[in-house]
Amino acid sequence: MNALISTALSGVVMMFAGLFVSNKQRIKFIAIVVLLACLVANLAELSTIEAGDRTLYGMITISRFSILFNAIALGATLIFFLLSGSAFENVGEHVADYFALIFFILSGITLASTFSSLLMLFLAIEIISIPQYILAGSDKKTPKSSEASLKYFLMGSFSTGILLMGITLIYGATGTFSVADLGLGAGKVNTLALCGIILVAFALSFKVSAAPFHFWTPDVYDGSPTVFTSFMATVVKAGGFIAFIRIFHGAFIGERITADWQLLLAIITAATLIIGNFTAVFQQSVKRMLAYSSIAQAGFMLLAVVSMNAYATQGIVLYAAAYSVATIGIFAVMIKLKDYTFDGFNGLARTQPVLAITTTIFVCSLAGIPLTAGFFAKYFVLTAAVEQGNLLWLVIVAVICAAISAYYYFRVIIAMYFKQGEPATAPITGGFKLMLIITAAIVILLGIFPGLLLQLI
Repeated sequence: MNALISTALSGVVMMFAGLFVSNKQRIKFIAIVVLLACLVANLAELSTIEAGDRTLYGMITISRFSILFNAIALGATLIFFLLSGSAFENVGEHVADYFALIFFILSGITLASTFSSLLMLFLAIEIISIPQYILAGSDKKTPKSSEASLKYFLMGSFSTGILLMGITLIYGATGTFSVADLGLGAGKVNTLALCGIILVAFALSFKVSAAPFHFWTPDVYDGSPTVFTSFMATVVKAGGFIAFIRIFHGAFIGERITADWQLLLAIITAATLIIGNFTAVFQQSVKRMLAYSSIAQAGFMLLAVVSMNAYATQGIVLYAAAYSVATIGIFAVMIKLKDYTFDGFNGLARTQPVLAITTTIFVCSLAGIPLTAGFFAKYFVLTAAVEQGNLLWLVIVAVICAAISAYYYFRVIIAMYFKQGEPATAPITGGFKLMLIITAAIVILLGIFPGLLLQLI
């Protein structure tokens, strides 16, 4: 609850900061200080749940897991502000408003991690989505940005309607909005409830860019300002998955997911892995490659949704942290480059060795190479699927797709170290390089000692 209130108030604070503070760097500093206050307020709530989870009015449930996930989202956003906050002013004049919108998105994410009612789920998804439509079209100088915003808005509106219809059908079948009281995992699910579950699953699949609801992702990510794509592809996606986990692992509490549902989710997961990885292979733009790879990464995170065990919970937490930190890092490097194609990275190791080394670490983490956070993230979600008992075929598909992903990720490393070129870059400060090194160190630290994070669950 502390995180929800503090992030919402922070958005209001940033709106007023835009009225009274003209210096854009000072606005960034205010945003960082306010975000740190939100992080402290979130962690302070741990003392209130020592006796167990706390439910407020049947709408929100505060648990250790939700507080930890909120801390990961806020921490990843802090890294995002420190690395890429200065790039906001390259998008437009309304820097404070951009920070405010991000804080409002964070308030939606904190609600997604704590909801215990389907009504709160709907509010969380909308609070997350609406500011993104604005951020996607914030670069008024680029027609692609307006196109991305329009596509995102139209597709998002349709998915919202589908979500509402699904919630309506579930309420009609069960007579309650409470996730804990739905009882959809016990006994036979009636047809009305089953239709509602399918619609909710499809709507959430759109939000996390799972196939076959992923078609908006490449155009929206490519057309949006790169600095905002970084946030949309990481923290926001993780927020969508925490909503996925809470609705399924809450609605089916005490019972294994039914065979039909498990098969449906497994098919969506396999399609997401295959389409994301195979399409990323043919991209010539690193930005579009990362867009398609985000679809592939969504497939791995879906393994945690399909699997109803402790490994799934640990896996989604570690994956959210590993994927967010690594992707924010590589986008921060890309923002400094003038050319987003693979050729734009040619020779980067010679001209900017710090950027090349840190990018290599981030890319290796996304590929799941040992000694990086991405390795253990993939290990836990794959182990969760194996423990489920009947998903061995899906594990095989995921491992093959992970091997394919190494090809397009390593293309970036080959361009930096084994090809000649003079990549044009924006001015790079010592502070930026230091923050990149710290971010890369976090990726390696979580890759060697994942227990540092998992023991907090």
